[in-house]
Amino acid sequence: MRSKLNLANLPTKIIKAEKLSNELGRNIYIKRDDQTGSEISGNKIRKLEYSLKEAAERGATTIITTGGIQSNHCRATTAAATILGLKVVLLLRISESPKTEGNFFLNKIFGAEIRYCTPDEYKISRNEIMMSIAQEKEEMGEICYVIPEGASNGIGSLGYFNAMEEIIQQEREMGIRFDTVVVAVGSGGTYSGLSLANKYYNLKKRVIGFAVCDTSEYFIERIDTINKEAIPLTGKKIEISKEEIEINDKYTGIGYALSTPEELEFIKKIAVSEAVILDPVYTAKAMYGLYNEIKSDNLKSSDNILFIHTGGLFGLFPKQDQFSF
Repeated sequence: MRSKLNLANLPTKIIKAEKLSNELGRNIYIKRDDQTGSEISGNKIRKLEYSLKEAAERGATTIITTGGIQSNHCRATTAAATILGLKVVLLLRISESPKTEGNFFLNKIFGAEIRYCTPDEYKISRNEIMMSIAQEKEEMGEICYVIPEGASNGIGSLGYFNAMEEIIQQEREMGIRFDTVVVAVGSGGTYSGLSLANKYYNLKKRVIGFAVCDTSEYFIERIDTINKEAIPLTGKKIEISKEEIEINDKYTGIGYALSTPEELEFIKKIAVSEAVILDPVYTAKAMYGLYNEIKSDNLKSSDNILFIHTGGLFGLFPKQDQFSF
């Protein structure tokens, strides 16, 4: 297994969502990966501990990465790179002039150099644009390390392989076995790491990913690609097929980072009942999906469910005007 940096506050605690459990008649637990830090909070830092370790080993001076205007990944990357004394260039997807708020505001405070691209450029050529930025910077004497969207590649996947090992230890300490693990899926790296560790350790857990955009078919292909990149980096023999990847795409709503009134009301419901804040882009869609799948009696064999809270609090504030009180 590749080595990593130690930047996150680990292990993150696991709590039981008591009122939600009582309502649904299942044991719902939440792993608080939203508490991996403050500036670096969320799931991305687990991946970045591996990515940025590799960057440091290669002597990088500048980190280049990409995401949406309110990308948790870009904010966590900027903060973590700043801790390490590295420069950051962000390629952010915009369709109109952005307000300086949330994660975008924090990126500016941290001093990231920000470039912009259109949604079409992002979809078709974001990696090529990042490589051109790297070439530009290297001509100026920088050594660049490019991190893909969400740090979702082979090296990034190791962060959640390690997280599943952490969960195994917590199960021993708590005297419980989680039969089902649930996580939001936006770029695939978090799911990849969880599923690889589940298979390697023969845990026989059902790992369900709730897509926050795109289709199940898209993410199955994407995660399969990440798995193939990650397996050699684990140093372990793991055989996992596409058929073992379970993605539910029924709760993407009206699109990536777009919220329906029902989703916003659900954020309020969980806040009132559990004092847990879900973010509108990832965890609200995933928990809303889990809630409705249980209500629809589609998870009959899931009794002890662990929901991975992947963070995203800063992305909630730009949505505040959409809530009704």
